[in-house]
Amino acid sequence: MKPLRTAAAMLCSLLLLTALSGCAQGGRRMIRIGHNQSADHPTNLALLAFEAHIEAALGDRYEVEVYPSELLGSQTDMVQLTQTGAIDFCVASNSILETFSERYTLFNLPYLFVSRDAYHQAMDDPEITRPIFSSTRQAGFEAVTWIDAGTRNFYTVSTPIQSPADLKGLKIRVQQSPTNVTMMRLLGGSATPMGFGEVYTALQSKVIDGAENNELALTSNGHGDVCKYYSYDMHQMIPDILIGNCDFLDSLSEEERAVFEEGFQLVNSVERQEWDKAVDAAKERAENQQGVTFLYPDVQPFQTICIPMHQDLLDDCPDLVPIYEGIQRWNRQYPQKGEQ
Repeated sequence: MKPLRTAAAMLCSLLLLTALSGCAQGGRRMIRIGHNQSADHPTNLALLAFEAHIEAALGDRYEVEVYPSELLGSQTDMVQLTQTGAIDFCVASNSILETFSERYTLFNLPYLFVSRDAYHQAMDDPEITRPIFSSTRQAGFEAVTWIDAGTRNFYTVSTPIQSPADLKGLKIRVQQSPTNVTMMRLLGGSATPMGFGEVYTALQSKVIDGAENNELALTSNGHGDVCKYYSYDMHQMIPDILIGNCDFLDSLSEEERAVFEEGFQLVNSVERQEWDKAVDAAKERAENQQGVTFLYPDVQPFQTICIPMHQDLLDDCPDLVPIYEGIQRWNRQYPQKGEQ
């Protein structure tokens, strides 16, 4: 891992040096976008669609470069580079953004959304997202769209998770967020926060016993080569967030900003179109080629343990109450299929 980190650090230093000019060939402004997913991941496909859209409409002024697979460093590194303007955009987990604005903590709550439809409706509702997306402007960046990252579930090297009791004593990689650490503690496991790029080696060497993520982590990131049980406890639906440097966004003309806004919507729609296909393919490959067993435990015991976290957050952050209530309205309108 050290050579990769060194290479990423050198590249980041180069970007910092070149960001002052930010020019591509022909005097066009270079736009750099980083993320931590593989080249065939729905996120990368959506960003390539964004690249094509911007260059088709504004190619005389801008050239877009997309850097997948943590080529610009970890998500935390890329958020910091976006803050400073060394790069212009990056995709960050909502859990990382929690450390910049407590408002993002809301989306990290386990069992916040009762169904996928409620999740999508809420995330498409500007009355819910706008106060959160704009809350990091003082930090130098803001969210420009959200990206569907499916449901997060536990997967382990050798221990099938059928109930919270099965997590006791297991070291589980979680995202680097206080909410995720608390959730893991309540469920009985030992939270091990680490960058996503470190997870495969940690699983392989048994530094950790498992992790929690969506199905694509099994295939796109190879975790299914090591972890043989994937349990659908459905503990979170956490969006990934495309964030942009505020100075760059504010520098756009009205005409340019309109084109970029169309591009941001394109990122969202293309990624969502690709997501279902990618999940189906990942499950089939994980089961048939990697030998992963998919488990479907009763979700209720997990949910009962985690639900008190909702009120704890609202007590600490009363300004989130109206947003939380807005999400509950969508939950009532779009209950889990099979509910009355």
